Amino acid sequence: MKKLLLIVIDGVPWRNWRRLFGNMEGWVAQGEARVWRMQAVLPSTSASCYASIHTGVPPQVHRVWGNEAVYRLAEPDIFSEVTRAGGKTGAVTHSFWSEFFNRAPFDVVRDIEYDEPAGPITHGRFHTMTGYGNANQMTPSDVDLFATLTRLCEGYGIDYGILHTCTLDSMGHRFFHDCEEMDHACYALDAMLAPFVQRWRDAGYEVIVTADHGQDARGHHGGTDEDQRDFAFYYFGDSAMPDADVVLDQLALAPSILTRMGVPVPDSMRATPFFQP
Repeated sequence: MKKLLLIVIDGVPWRNWRRLFGNMEGWVAQGEARVWRMQAVLPSTSASCYASIHTGVPPQVHRVWGNEAVYRLAEPDIFSEVTRAGGKTGAVTHSFWSEFFNRAPFDVVRDIEYDEPAGPITHGRFHTMTGYGNANQMTPSDVDLFATLTRLCEGYGIDYGILHTCTLDSMGHRFFHDCEEMDHACYALDAMLAPFVQRWRDAGYEVIVTADHGQDARGHHGGTDEDQRDFAFYYFGDSAMPDADVVLDQLALAPSILTRMGVPVPDSMRATPFFQP
């Protein structure tokens, strides 16, 4: 089974990926990574996208209409299928992911951290952002999150891991994306992420760095505007891929990851994978 990590940087539009993430773009320029545009499902709302990223079905099927509709999903997902195939999974994410793919409601004491050999999430490390608002982001340091995922890789040997951080989404809602604050925030996250990408690659993982959705000039997403839906998809790996000008479908991400890892794709995931085994 191939090892793969999915890094989801919440709420960054295509334009800001390509102009502000110098380390990501440097790896592309040197031929060590490749980049595509990917388009989110509709609504391009965070929880709706999280559910679609992992199940490969649209919100009109999984019925997560927005951030208020969070419950244990019934559809097969990446965690369940990797576990079924004998792999170990890890998640360092917002608590919504635990509710969608392990159990709901989220109990902050029981579920903030768990190690459950039967899965579907073998090793979970979560944060809630309780108290989040425009004046108080309540987001963990991204270095802490990157380090936690690395501990799961090196301490537990996970086969598949996902990391999800809301820092840039939260800042975008507060400052919008065309400002000095966001220029620096994107630069800082790119610099913090880079040494971990190198460490994960050195440990034998293929790495995807991407977003769940974009964000427009007024700090909004959820609708159809290109800035709200479109974001970058960086891939560190050697699978054959579509031409660089092809816009990737977010619904194809789950079956693509399973295909790449050599895990059977469930019938519910109907989008054509863009990865090969």
